[in-house]
Amino acid sequence: MEEKLKVFSNSMALHLNGSANISTRGRSSFNLHKSFSDPSQRLFNAISMSSYIQPHRHSLDPKNETLLAIKGLFALFIFDDVGDVSQIIRFGSEKYLNDSTGMGVELHPDLWHTVVALADESILFECKPGPFDSLLAKELAPWAPKEDSAGALSYLKALRSLIHFAA
Repeated sequence: MEEKLKVFSNSMALHLNGSANISTRGRSSFNLHKSFSDPSQRLFNAISMSSYIQPHRHSLDPKNETLLAIKGLFALFIFDDVGDVSQIIRFGSEKYLNDSTGMGVELHPDLWHTVVALADESILFECKPGPFDSLLAKELAPWAPKEDSAGALSYLKALRSLIHFAA
């Protein structure tokens, strides 16, 4: 029987953040779609402040990606083709909104990007057209350290150092 209503409670958010905090990747997701073949891929993604997401783009399976801050604060880094930061955009939940901080972004598939959590217990809502093909989902940036590499944390620290200079 199809579920006709889903309620996303504070306890779900607390559980998701707790799972992210104990995860080796510093992230935990909760899928709303039933399968990767669904026409709409939707999920909550809790991202801890220590989580490094290797810069990537979605050009192999070109679909726009929408990211909305449900809780917390984020920085979206946009890179050029050689890995230089070309733009930093802050976005966050209601308590962080102001003239320079939005609530979310929509990304074209050709944009190299990564997201960094700027507040504890931050959660994104992500939406992208399906179906999802894990082999084509992300084209990882060849100029950035891999997530589990020795250089990942220093790269994340370097990105964080750029945030206070962003407009």
